[in-house]
Amino acid sequence: MMENQTWSGDILLLEGLKVTPQSSIPVIILLFLVYIFIMVSNIGLTVLISMERTLQMPMYLLSCNLNINDVFGATAIIPRLLYDLFTESAERYITYMGCVLQAFCFHLHIGTYLSVLMIMAFDRYVAICKPLQYSNIMTNKMVLGLSAFAWGVIILSVGILIGLTARLSRCRSMVSNPFCDNASLFKLSCENVLINNIYGLGYTVVLLGSSLGSTMLTYLKIAMVCMTSKNRALNSRALQTCSTHLTVYLIMMISGFSFVALHRYPELSEQRKVASIVIILVPPALNAVIYGLQIKKIRQKIVALFSHNEIGILKADS
Repeated sequence: MMENQTWSGDILLLEGLKVTPQSSIPVIILLFLVYIFIMVSNIGLTVLISMERTLQMPMYLLSCNLNINDVFGATAIIPRLLYDLFTESAERYITYMGCVLQAFCFHLHIGTYLSVLMIMAFDRYVAICKPLQYSNIMTNKMVLGLSAFAWGVIILSVGILIGLTARLSRCRSMVSNPFCDNASLFKLSCENVLINNIYGLGYTVVLLGSSLGSTMLTYLKIAMVCMTSKNRALNSRALQTCSTHLTVYLIMMISGFSFVALHRYPELSEQRKVASIVIILVPPALNAVIYGLQIKKIRQKIVALFSHNEIGILKADS
């Protein structure tokens, strides 16, 4: 196919993961187990928080946003990855509209993730720096409003991002990635993609910049309050809740920066593939563990739930 010709076909070829026949089964099993863990843990935490009235507080409702987003992002990518691993590399076909939809879901997942983490940073700031005003500021209505706003802004922004790419004609049919994303899509075109690069770069800078800036400012103010406060209980609570949020945030930011940066270096395509898998697997898998085990109230409810079930089983057996 000539490089400057227009590709009018609706079928694309996903390059996917390059694994040897010997390693394909272990990779499939690992991906499947991680996917099951993501689904069970995140859905389980969402159900627990929605059913337990004592957990229906701003911090836990915000963590539900992450849980739902993790299930959404993993489902958009991992089943297709598993399917491709069962398929010969020369037959990993995907329709163009299917590729566009997957790219939209991927960027929506990442954008929503960072937006919700910004709201969670604000929640921690109000809880620690303005504890007496917390219940008046961070009401459940406020949390739902902020969450809806975050999802809405990202849906609109990502819709424009993917829409600008979908308008381009195509002269290539190979998607050089394990799954579809915006950069992989506009690389299929031989048209001038200056507008796409400008908007894409602007979107990334605004999203990452606002996320980094707001989080750094928030934690700087929290640190100043903790340094001037002699309340050990306050400092201990701040350290516990903030370390949980900061751990999740750093994992996401490191994965995201690696993925974006490696797209600029075609010779590092295999490293980019690894980064793309990490960003879709690691944060969703760790979120439930971090929030489920680190946050005391959730940990206590999980322990109580399992203890109640064990007692019920013992009574039934006797």
